[in-house]
Amino acid sequence: MKNTILKLIFLFIATSLSAQKFSKEERKLIQSGDVKTMMRVIQSTDEKELKILTSVSSDIDLKDELLPVLAERMFLAMRDPANPGIGIAAPQVGINRNIFWVQRFDKVDEPFELYLNPTIIWRSDLLRKGMEGCLSIPDISGEVLRNYTIKIIYWDKEGKFQEEIVEGFTAVVFQHEYDHLNGILFTARLKEQENSTATKMEGAVNLFIEKKLRRP
Repeated sequence: MKNTILKLIFLFIATSLSAQKFSKEERKLIQSGDVKTMMRVIQSTDEKELKILTSVSSDIDLKDELLPVLAERMFLAMRDPANPGIGIAAPQVGINRNIFWVQRFDKVDEPFELYLNPTIIWRSDLLRKGMEGCLSIPDISGEVLRNYTIKIIYWDKEGKFQEEIVEGFTAVVFQHEYDHLNGILFTARLKEQENSTATKMEGAVNLFIEKKLRRP
């Protein structure tokens, strides 16, 4: 317990010290439209855009005045009627910052929520395997192994520090978006898991146990 508290304090301090306001280039991109205009979702098929998608993002100053603008434009991009999604990370609109939206399927009415400077601080050994796709990777989907339960810390839309445990499919969405912040695409996870027989077997066993536990 003591180690966990110390870790949280360290992460809180580290985030506060490393967070910076948007750069000149980022501000220009964010201000290329207003809060009623969706941002363009960049694609892995473009070499320059792939470089952004595979770069590690940095924390954002929670007091930056353009943060609400970016958040709203990201949301509109995620909910584009032509190709709606259930999550989106800032790198997907060309901004390498630690920000993402996730739909909370584990809550009443399944709301979309914003997460600022998030960190996954714990992952369960139990895994689940499920189909994934990505707004930035056209025409590709695949079954990815993810941790069934995670513990995450973050700052919410109001700038309040939060800590919570997330399970099931919602935890999968969190991990997918969190990977984006670290420059990892789900296709990389697929390749990683293709080369790990042990991981496949562990996932199959865990899913079998999970189904058994859920039986009435």
